[in-house]
Amino acid sequence: MKNKIKVLFICLGNICRSPAAQGAFESLVQKEDKINFFEIDSCGTSGYHDGELPDPRTRKVAQKRGIHLTHRSRKLKLNDLDYFDYLLVMDDNNFREVISLISDEPTRKKVMKFGSFRTDNGVSIVPDPYYGNERDFESVQDLVENCSVGFLKFLGV
Repeated sequence: MKNKIKVLFICLGNICRSPAAQGAFESLVQKEDKINFFEIDSCGTSGYHDGELPDPRTRKVAQKRGIHLTHRSRKLKLNDLDYFDYLLVMDDNNFREVISLISDEPTRKKVMKFGSFRTDNGVSIVPDPYYGNERDFESVQDLVENCSVGFLKFLGV
């Protein structure tokens, strides 16, 4: 496919939620045989963990579901804002942080809360499990998998 849909998942440190979302969405489009339609990446609004693998708890939970996370953490770059078609943030803080970097309306419209694609009526944020336990990481994985289904449906691919 010539023009791939470019999707960027964004959280704070790029070691828990955004790599989990990236892995969940990649896994879904792979299963649906639509991986060739996409370019998928993730990043954080901070550079606290640059170059690190996702949190071991994130990797463990994903691995149990057959998702192998090998992404290395990176900080959001200004050219990401133009390059990607969808900038999917995990919470209100990420949303404000990303929006504050954008001065034009077409780019602003690319920023969406990933949680707004959930298939139930829950809140539109993906909570940060970093200070929680393994169950919190399981809940986040459940949520990003659910949101992935909703987002793919939204795209109509």
